[in-house]
Amino acid sequence: MNPSGPLTPQQWEALKRLVEGISPDQILWVSGYLAGFGGARRDLAPSPTLRVEESQPGVTVLYGSQTGNSEKLAQELHSRLVQEGWSVRLEAMGSYKTAQLKRDACLLVIVSTHGEGDPPDNALPFYEFLHSKKAPKLEGLRFSVLALGDTSYEYFCKTGRDFDHRLEELGATRLHARADCDVDYEETAECWIEGILAALARDRAPRIDMPVPAQVQPESAYSKKHPFPATLIENLRLTGRGSTKDVRHIELSLSGSGLRFEPGDSLGVVASNWPERVADLLASLGLDPSSTVPGSSGGEISLEEALLREYEITTLTRPFLEGYAELSGSQELGQLLKEESRGLLRDFQYGREIIDVVRGYPVHGITAGQFIALLRKLPPRLYSIASSYNANPEEVHLTVSVVRYESQGLQRHGVASTFLADRVAEDGQVPVYVDSNPNFRLPPNPEAPIVMVGPGTGVAPFRAFLAEREATGASGRNWLLFGDRNFHSDFLYQVEWLDYRKNGLLNRIDVAFSRDGEEKVYVQHRMLENSRELYGWLEEGAYFYVCGDARRMAPDVHEALVGVVKREGGCSRERAEDYVKELQSSKRYQRDVY
Repeated sequence: MNPSGPLTPQQWEALKRLVEGISPDQILWVSGYLAGFGGARRDLAPSPTLRVEESQPGVTVLYGSQTGNSEKLAQELHSRLVQEGWSVRLEAMGSYKTAQLKRDACLLVIVSTHGEGDPPDNALPFYEFLHSKKAPKLEGLRFSVLALGDTSYEYFCKTGRDFDHRLEELGATRLHARADCDVDYEETAECWIEGILAALARDRAPRIDMPVPAQVQPESAYSKKHPFPATLIENLRLTGRGSTKDVRHIELSLSGSGLRFEPGDSLGVVASNWPERVADLLASLGLDPSSTVPGSSGGEISLEEALLREYEITTLTRPFLEGYAELSGSQELGQLLKEESRGLLRDFQYGREIIDVVRGYPVHGITAGQFIALLRKLPPRLYSIASSYNANPEEVHLTVSVVRYESQGLQRHGVASTFLADRVAEDGQVPVYVDSNPNFRLPPNPEAPIVMVGPGTGVAPFRAFLAEREATGASGRNWLLFGDRNFHSDFLYQVEWLDYRKNGLLNRIDVAFSRDGEEKVYVQHRMLENSRELYGWLEEGAYFYVCGDARRMAPDVHEALVGVVKREGGCSRERAEDYVKELQSSKRYQRDVY
């Protein structure tokens, strides 16, 4: 068949080359297209989505400039690339979203060095990110670096050289060799730009766009049964001096996991028990740590290993107490377990753990097997994810309140919270999996406004919500209500909220600090104080979210919401309750409480 119609001979040859590697379904599209122009099949009109054109891979020109020279060169390169027909994005390092790094195909870096080998001010955040443990693998990226400097300085072009080395280290491939410019940089820079244009031109080839079967995103191999060993990359205390709480910002690397998540999802943390408590328990039981017992997943393991990693050894459950009461023959425990003693049992369980029962009601001659049979498997702990996958695809963030207190003369430690805060070393591993929560989701319409009520660590998913809305360019208004104990020590992520407020992403923030004044003020009080505005947002289609304490906060917020509707809607309580129920049924009122 001879070339005909709008196809040039070069496009014809490119089209034939493309057909060699595609599926039968795709060949049908191509053959129909060719037949339509060759005259043999006039009944087959070319698909409107099928076209041949010069390919224009996306190119990002990224600059870091202290005095403006790098920026000017970047603008020149951008202009030259556009003239050659390339799709180009020009961006300063200071505004570059690091999540974009995994999406870019070609990155052209122009950066200067100042001082003693220092990056420009606007390049420092990206420089630090790229040289941190957060930096992703970049096997699919092609790059080249133009470095500006001054040979009179010891660290000539150090920043550019650092970028060049680090990008290669992360797996990226050089499109063109780095060029180092002295103070008279024009000639060297021009040669580098010409080299870039030539290298890109060699890769330019005709491209065919055609409908192809949708690619199904492969599921990660990691799950609750097979958690991913995430590396700890950040353990930062959020609460300040004088706070009565220890709240940590935890960042974990998910690089290589294939795990994906959405705002509103939780992260399951498969923690191990506190070693000191395991030792105390073994001593109190009088058992040999090396004796073998059944593992929770089958097989034989040592008793010490079982208590450390396999079984729950803290929470006092009714089944444990029932089994232990039978072994011990304790009349006191038996009495507590009667139906009429539920209140007494609740009081007994408060502030006690398994070790308190073992010490208070010893069973002489208990075997390792008997004790293990009383225990349940150590359950993972779930934490609301405090980051957006689209903003940070290689990592996941958590907001963790560390549980430590004294009761019955013993120090108590939250299993997962102290595991994360105290026992995982830097670069240590944390077994994790994603726990999806389809009932706590951002609105499908990005223009819809949202109201987020998140006191304390309940603010975690809303940090993810805002990061997601920023990353996706959602235009809906955002209102955050945050509460905690003290302004100066407990305003979690204060700088981030204020930055969001300044740049316009966060349209409104109202805070309540319960211990800063004579009267305690909570988030529900702020809702009632601003009832007119809140009701107005709801009437405009706002989604209302609540995250945090299920026992007190969530019911109080719910009651305040009903009160807002009753007051501002001028209706009966019954009608206000129906209004709130309608919000829930339409998924405009969502809660993640615990």
